[in-house]
Parts: sequence; C-alpha cells; structure tokens
Amino acid sequence: MDDPRTTPARGDLAAKHLEGKVEAARFVTGEAFEISDALAPLRRAPSSDAELLTEALKGERVTIYDRNAEGWAWGQLNGDDYVGWLPDQALKKPAGQATHKVTALRTFAFPGPSIKLPPVETLAMGSLLTVLREEGSFAVTGEGWHLPRQHLGSAGSYISDFVEVAETFVGTPYLWGGKSSLGIDCSGLVQISLNAAGAACPRDSDMQQDKLGRALDRNDTKKLKRGDLIFWKGHVAIVRDANTIVHANAHHMATAIEQTDKAIARIKASGSGITAIKRLG
Repeated sequence: MDDPRTTPARGDLAAKHLEGKVEAARFVTGEAFEISDALAPLRRAPSSDAELLTEALKGERVTIYDRNAEGWAWGQLNGDDYVGWLPDQALKKPAGQATHKVTALRTFAFPGPSIKLPPVETLAMGSLLTVLREEGSFAVTGEGWHLPRQHLGSAGSYISDFVEVAETFVGTPYLWGGKSSLGIDCSGLVQISLNAAGAACPRDSDMQQDKLGRALDRNDTKKLKRGDLIFWKGHVAIVRDANTIVHANAHHMATAIEQTDKAIARIKASGSGITAIKRLG
C-alpha cells in the first residue's frame, strides 16, 4: 500500500501519473512552483491550526495539484516527496536554478550592502538562492537582498561530516515538524544534516529507519561509531562517538547532546526500546 505521506492522492483528486494505480474522482497534472517565503509550513489540512507535518525552505521546489479559495495549495515537495497543504502566498513560479545555498545555521538578508540596515528576512540553513553578483562582502540575490558571503556556499557544495552539522543545532528549540534553527524535530535534524552532506533523506523517522543504511545488532551498543543512527518508536538520534548522541527531543525540548546509555535507559523507561541501529555508507 502506498504511503499517504508521500503519495499525492485523495478520494476526490490525485496526480495524473497515479492514474490506474489509485482510485480518485479525477486526475490532474501538477504545476511546478518554488517556495518564495523563508520558511513555509506544510500542514495536514488547509488551516493555520492544522498539524505541522514538515517545513519547506526558501527555494525548494514543489508540485501543486490543487488550490482552494482560502489561500491554500495542496501538493508534493520535490526533495523528499512529502504531501500536504502549503500557504498559497508562499509559492512562486520557478525562476531558474539556484546558484547558492545558506550554509550557516541561519543568516540575515539585508536590503543593501550594510549590516547596519534592518534585515528584510531571516533565512535558514539549506535555503536556496540565485546570486546575481558580489558586492564587497555581500552576495546580491535576484530579490535585491544582500547576504554575507561567508554564510553561503555554492548550490552543489557539501560538508563531509553530517554529524558536525547536527551539532551546530544544539540548543535549538524542539518543534514537531520543524526543519530549521528556529525549531526542529528529531527526523528533521537528521534530514537537514544529511542533506547538507549531499545525501538524500526521507522526512520521518520510520521512513529513515526503513530506507537509510544497513542494520546493525540493535542489542550491541558497544560498537557505535560517529554517524550511526539509533531508532526508537517515533524517534531517532545521531551517534557522535562511543558514548554520546545528538538528537532533537521533547524531553529536553531542544536539540541536545546526551550520554547514550542514559538516553537509552530514559527512553526505555518511557516505553520504547531500540528498534534499529543503522550504519550509513
């Protein structure tokens, strides 16, 4: 059975490419858009108080299949295939391929070449931009924004150690469905970190457990290496070294570094043992 989280199909409407594979009243060809807002919520239903499923960063591409009169658009993110409702105002027609991405935890976009000017936007790690030119210590985008050059990298550049990326999020508040330094959840931390290292990654922890790496003996935690992933029911953590993990979690309500054995005992006491240990690469 297709996962509804990544299958653009409803009873009344589905993507044209699913015709003959799923049942729906009608099938439509999607329309390509990109995220124009700094951060756009992807929600379970077309309402601002509906559950936050994930977030889309500026420059991400999305295929839209439906739009309603209340300002919501239903579609599928191209990066991880997640399906849900986005604010229509957060979308724009694609305007060429991005040249750069934000590599800092977050950065400011200034209206001119001075850090003394009030920023017009705050952009999160992984946001995609089209840089037209450089002006002193700034990169100037198609929007006319001036961003510090040291906070950007080329769109095709990647960091070698994804764990190092995860560690920069320590202290970030926990947010269910979050995917930025303003708020992030456990699987969002894994996804953003792996993406920064050039690796594709599903959105949710159960998807990550199914799709990533090779399984190790889940009862043998003495041989853990940096970059291993530990899974519990509904949770995932990244191994830093033989003794510690980094994970976004609701116990600390933040991304935190924790002793591995203490975290395992704490989570087990709350009702979940380790479900898998996966080694990447």
